[in-house]
Amino acid sequence: MNAQEVIDLEQSHVLGVYGRAPFVLARGAGSTLYDTEGRAYLDCVAGIAVNALGYNDAGVAQTMGEALASGMLHVSNLYHTAPHARLAALLCETSFADKVHFCNSGAEANEGAFKFARRYGRAYGGDDKVEILAFTNAFHGRTMGALAATPRPKYQEPFTPLMPGVRFAEFNKVESARAQMDATVCAIIVEPIQGEGGIHVATPDFLAGLRALADEYDALLIYDEVQCGVGRTGTLWAHQGYCTGEEGRLFEPDILTAAKPLAAGLPIGAILMRQRVADTIHKGDHGSTFAGGPLVTSVAHHVVSRVAQPAFLAEVEAKGKLLHDLLEEINSPHIVALRGKGLLVGVELDIEAADVVARGYAEGLILVNAGPTVLRLAPPLVITEAEIHEVVARLARTLHAL
Repeated sequence: MNAQEVIDLEQSHVLGVYGRAPFVLARGAGSTLYDTEGRAYLDCVAGIAVNALGYNDAGVAQTMGEALASGMLHVSNLYHTAPHARLAALLCETSFADKVHFCNSGAEANEGAFKFARRYGRAYGGDDKVEILAFTNAFHGRTMGALAATPRPKYQEPFTPLMPGVRFAEFNKVESARAQMDATVCAIIVEPIQGEGGIHVATPDFLAGLRALADEYDALLIYDEVQCGVGRTGTLWAHQGYCTGEEGRLFEPDILTAAKPLAAGLPIGAILMRQRVADTIHKGDHGSTFAGGPLVTSVAHHVVSRVAQPAFLAEVEAKGKLLHDLLEEINSPHIVALRGKGLLVGVELDIEAADVVARGYAEGLILVNAGPTVLRLAPPLVITEAEIHEVVARLARTLHAL
């Protein structure tokens, strides 16, 4: 089929909840995607911060082949397998966590985190300790619980009533959060870097203040690192970039949710937690048919093992600085501000980001927005310095054309 035949077939049979680009992707290599007509595009989306190791990675392919050779794509969580145990151990070794629960997506991870938080709240504070505090501009997913913590009328209003028991404070304002705290709050959930909300970076004082509030009210602090975690900011976990050593404990959560880049594009989510949270969860309290399968967790172990290497993370940090510095040199009146950390950058514009995304295709550039006027750059972590220079050159041409 040619591109138009594929598009027509899809539009005839696939529910139209996505606004898709006007071409059909056929293959990828490194940080480049190719469509069915042979056109090449430098990818600054990475599947929306998913493809950390880019496309057609040899290590991922080898790991998948070895996992497939076992013949076990799925065996259910009723049975032990080595890959999910090894992955859980690695995630704990590289974080604050004592235990891990696997699921299939970021939204599922946040749903599970809410359930675990309410279980914890009831165990230590009684039946009224069930409230969850979230923040303005947050995005935690589109399932009913995660959506309730995503304060956007556009997403929420068609599906009300949502899960009750969620309240909101202003992002990066500790006093706003304090005004919402009381003995009924069981958890505070926050993104160290807000993704869909416009690439807003939490300040050190804000995260440290939330940690103090959680301790004061015996609530759990949940970090949603679905988009900003697993190396994207230049540290394995985004919150680890705030402080090291003993002071790093001021920024550690009780629960962390991860998903997007964990398994190189295969569906996985993970809920990392402290032992005191795990102690309140019992057999049968939660589960998932497909979560933690041997193939997916084998690939995730490979991804995390590589990304966690100090040299790899140092390269991400350096490439993130290069990207930021080059973006600052673009002489365009449309750029209002730059935000972000590492290879997660938001370019605030005075025009619609969708217009830049659409025009970028002609320059061989794949981009995505993060709100109406924010352009989000989240390329594969393996993007080269030469490719970063080319990305910025193409973006500059795109902006000048507009």
